[in-house]
Amino acid sequence: MHKKYLKIGALTALSIALAGCSSLTPQPFSSEEIKERVAADRAQMYADQEPITGPISFNEAAARALKYNLDYRLKLMENALAKGLGDVSHWDMMPRVLVGAGYTTRNNDSGGRSINIETREESLAPSTSQERDRSMANLEISWNLLDFGVSYYLAKQKADQYLMAKERERKVIQNVLQDTRNAYWRALGAQKLIVRVDDLIARVNKGLERSRQAEKQGLLPQPVALGYQRALLDAVTLLSLRRQDLELSRAELAALMTIPPGTRFTLAEEHFPDLPPVPADIERLETIALERRPEIMEEWYRKRVTTNDIKAAMILALPGIQFDFLNLQYDSNRFLYNNTWSESGIRFSWNLFRLASIPALRRAHDAQAKTDDYRRMALGMAVLTQVRIGVQRYALAKSDLEMAKESARVDERLFKYAKAAASSRVDSELEVIRAEARELLTQYQRYASYSNAQSAWGRLYNSVGFDVMPEAIASLDVKSLANSIGETTAQWEKGLYATDQAAGAPMQVSAASAEEVK
Repeated sequence: MHKKYLKIGALTALSIALAGCSSLTPQPFSSEEIKERVAADRAQMYADQEPITGPISFNEAAARALKYNLDYRLKLMENALAKGLGDVSHWDMMPRVLVGAGYTTRNNDSGGRSINIETREESLAPSTSQERDRSMANLEISWNLLDFGVSYYLAKQKADQYLMAKERERKVIQNVLQDTRNAYWRALGAQKLIVRVDDLIARVNKGLERSRQAEKQGLLPQPVALGYQRALLDAVTLLSLRRQDLELSRAELAALMTIPPGTRFTLAEEHFPDLPPVPADIERLETIALERRPEIMEEWYRKRVTTNDIKAAMILALPGIQFDFLNLQYDSNRFLYNNTWSESGIRFSWNLFRLASIPALRRAHDAQAKTDDYRRMALGMAVLTQVRIGVQRYALAKSDLEMAKESARVDERLFKYAKAAASSRVDSELEVIRAEARELLTQYQRYASYSNAQSAWGRLYNSVGFDVMPEAIASLDVKSLANSIGETTAQWEKGLYATDQAAGAPMQVSAASAEEVK
């Protein structure tokens, strides 16, 4: 009966193996499967989002970008994976508990003959002490100190790798906030200007047509008419390019917030906030950057990972001691005097050739430590450069903003003058259109300069490594998260200028009022 079952089992295993071999041929996904995957992915991209109920402020845009951005959610999944692997590695340090069971059969008896050692004559008839069919089971509890030491350092590695993943998450948060800051203020400028741009483009096209008619009718000298046409063509070209920039900024902001395509949203018509002054205590910023930048912290954790890797290799050069606490055995063989028994003991082993590798491992450890230190210092030097460049870029951006606002004020006055002085003549009307186009372009430049200044301020934030996020993002709704971002940002800026104020640096904002920007 047992032989019959074994034959059936063998045939079944052979059939499964052959079926498995036949399934190894390449099988691409079908078009229907691809469509189902695309539909499922699109649904998951925008799942579980809070609806947009009103105009979106900057803090709300940042909150939505962080709560729903796919890059950030991917980092969260990577962190969860690293944490899970770290938890699993702790079990490798526990004693080993093995449970085994089996069944064996053979088609004849296992036995043998015995001979007399001195006479070489057969002393016993052929006999066996083992049944043809028998079952076995065992339970073994043991602990190897060498495996424990290696597992200990590997567990520390997994813990540090989780901390490295957290630093990468911080970097993603900072980058998402930087991109959101850059896109939001450009998109807000687009919202304020795009209606005027569309209206003016239509008027410029009409002005071009009227100028051509006036040229044909002789109402304007040809050089004057062509000069106006050239100026209007330049204006409509620039306006069209600026309109594209404005549209793209809204699309970029919508992508950062992971808003479903086709969703209509408006940005809060808030005053453009005054920009902070240029920090004076650059050395303090550099110190903060060296303490907080995610890249430097990640490299520091990486050094511990490589150090523990070499320590684990050095552990393998030590003698191994294994404690067999309990080894329970069972054998159904009826010829045995004892079918159950237990064993325990201690075993010692040492690979003496590994002793020769210890000096090389120590040299590798020293070389690796120096390499990690120099890599971290090189990264630190790059961070210091970014901080200084960030401060300079922010100062230049604020200077450009002041120039853009002054240009806008001048062009606005010129437009009002041209509008007030306009008469029924064709050249006067064309001059008004040209003045309005120039005024609108300078308005765009003013908004763009403000956006660039905000972007430069955000890059300075990034270069220092500021964190403006609470620990738990998923548990907060969008409104609470937006409030937390605003409060944390205000606290950072307050702390940032505390030393500057003590040193006599001005605390007041040197930028123009928000009304001037608006």
